Amino acid sequence: MRTMKMNMTISKFRLFLVPVLVMLFAATAYAAAPGIKGNTFNLTAQSAFISQPDGQSVYSWGYGCTGNSPGTATFAPATTTAPFCNTMQVPGPTLIVTQGQTVTITLTNNLPASAGNTSILFPGFTVTTTGGVVGLMTQEAAPGGTVTYSFVASTPGTRAYYSGTQGDLQVEMGLYGAIIVLPSTIPGNCTSGLAAANLAVEGNWGEHDYRLAAAAYNHPRACYDREYLFQFSEMDPAIHRNALAQVTAKNGCLAGAAGCSLDVPTEPYRPAYFMINGRSMPDDMDPNYAREYPHQPYNGNPHMHPGEQVLLRIIGQGRWQHPFHEHGNHVRILARDGNLILASTTPGEVNLAGPLFFTTTTTPGLAMDGIFYWTARGLNWDAYGHNPGSSDPNATLPCTPDANGYNTGATTAINYYEWCQDHNKPLEVAPFGDVANGGPATLPDPNIFANGPWYSGSPYLGPDATARATFGSCTGTNNTTSCSTTGTTPPSGTIANNPSSEAGFAFMWHSHNEREITTNNIFPGGMLMMMLVDSREFQIDESM
Repeated sequence: MRTMKMNMTISKFRLFLVPVLVMLFAATAYAAAPGIKGNTFNLTAQSAFISQPDGQSVYSWGYGCTGNSPGTATFAPATTTAPFCNTMQVPGPTLIVTQGQTVTITLTNNLPASAGNTSILFPGFTVTTTGGVVGLMTQEAAPGGTVTYSFVASTPGTRAYYSGTQGDLQVEMGLYGAIIVLPSTIPGNCTSGLAAANLAVEGNWGEHDYRLAAAAYNHPRACYDREYLFQFSEMDPAIHRNALAQVTAKNGCLAGAAGCSLDVPTEPYRPAYFMINGRSMPDDMDPNYAREYPHQPYNGNPHMHPGEQVLLRIIGQGRWQHPFHEHGNHVRILARDGNLILASTTPGEVNLAGPLFFTTTTTPGLAMDGIFYWTARGLNWDAYGHNPGSSDPNATLPCTPDANGYNTGATTAINYYEWCQDHNKPLEVAPFGDVANGGPATLPDPNIFANGPWYSGSPYLGPDATARATFGSCTGTNNTTSCSTTGTTPPSGTIANNPSSEAGFAFMWHSHNEREITTNNIFPGGMLMMMLVDSREFQIDESM
C-alpha cells in the first residue's frame, strides 16, 4: 500500500506547515459542534443542490428545519452567531438533547412525489411513532405527509440518525445527521480540575466557552475543553444524476400511481466525492454557516491550544468504511455509539478502557467519542522560542514543572502547559544564523534552498516566537516585514509570512485511503483538513 509511504512523508513535514497554511486559515471561523438544541424538533425532507470544490452542484436530498428556523429549538452553542437552518441541508441538523429528556421529532416529507416515502431511524433508542404509514423498518411519511417519532434520550453520547426507507438510495442522497445527548449530571472534577484550569486560561486571553457541556459522559475522566463533530460520507454523482433525471421526467405525477416511482440503480458504486460534514477540502475549512454553502452549514476546521482535551465526536455516514488519521497524537476512545468502554481494575472503581487509535476508522453508522491531546512533549526543542539571551521578557519566561512535568502554575503566561524538559532548548544542530547552536534538527539553508512552501518560516508557537528565538524583533505587514536581529537571519519564509500574525503547528488530518483525499480524482481534496495548534495569545473564535 502506498498509504504508509505517504504517511511517512506527511509525518516529516507536518509540524512545519505553519504560517503558509495558517495564513490561509487565519480569517476563518472554526468548528465547535454547532446544531439545534431542545426536545421538540420539526424537520422536513427536501431536495436541493449542494456544491463541491470542483465547481459541481450535485442534486441531493436532506433533512432540514421546517420554515427555515429551528422552531421551538435554539441554536447551540449559545455563543454561535449568524446561524441558520434551511429546509434542506447535508448533513441534517445536529440535534442536541439532554439525557433523560423525552425527545419528539416530527418529519414532513417534501421530497418529490416520485421519491416515495421517507423516514428516520434513531439507533440506540426505543422509539414510538405517531401517524405516518407502515414501512419495512419504521413508520414512514408519505409524500406530503408527516410522521412523529418519540423516545427518551436514555444515555449520553454521539449517535447517527438516517433514513430507514430504501437506505441504499436515500442515505446516499444525503438523508442522514447526528444526535448528541448531553449527560444529565456533570462530574465535579470537570468543573474544578484540569478542564476548569484550561478554561480559566482561555478566559484570560479573551476566549469564550463553546462547549455543549463540561463532560461528554457522567464519568470523571470524560471532561474536555473543546469539541468537534465530524461526519464522514461519500457520494457517487452518477446516482445523483440518475435520480435527478428520473425526478424531472416524472415531475407532476401522483404519488403511488403507476409509473410514479424511481428506479435508480445504486450498484456498481463509484463515489467521487468524499466529505466531512457535507463538504470536501478546502470548503470544509471555511466558516460554519458560510452563506456560500446554504445547504452545507457545518465545517471541519479544528483548533486547540497545547494541553487542552479536545473531544472528537465522529460518525461514519454513507456506505464505505473511512480510515481517518489524526496526525499529532493518537485518539483515546471513550465510547462507541453512546456506550462507554469501561473496565474494573480495582474493587469499587471503574476506569475507562477505550483503545488508543492511530486511525479512527468508522464503518457505516458507527459513532465514537474520543479525546485528542497535544502538548509539544517529545519535540525535543522549545516550541515557544524561549532564549535566555533575548531582551524580550516572553523569551525568558520560566517553566516550573508540575508533578507531570508541565508548566501549569503560570495561568496567564504564554507558555502555560509547556513541557518543561524542553524549556530553552534550541532547534538546530548546525544553525545557519537562525538560533543558538545545539538542538535536535538542522533546517534548510534559506540562502540556497527556496523552501518556503514546505517549511513556512517558524517551528515555534506564537506570533513573536521567531523573533524571540533569533534574538531580534520583526515588524510590519506581510509585504513589508523587516526584522532587526543581532547578526542572525530569520528562518526561511518569515519575510513572506509575517511572524507577527498567527503562528501555530498545522497537523494534517486526512483519510488513509488515498482516493478519499481527492475531489473527483483531483488531489488535494476530499476528507482532508488541518488541526491548528495555536499559542495561547491567539484567540480561537468559534462564534461562527
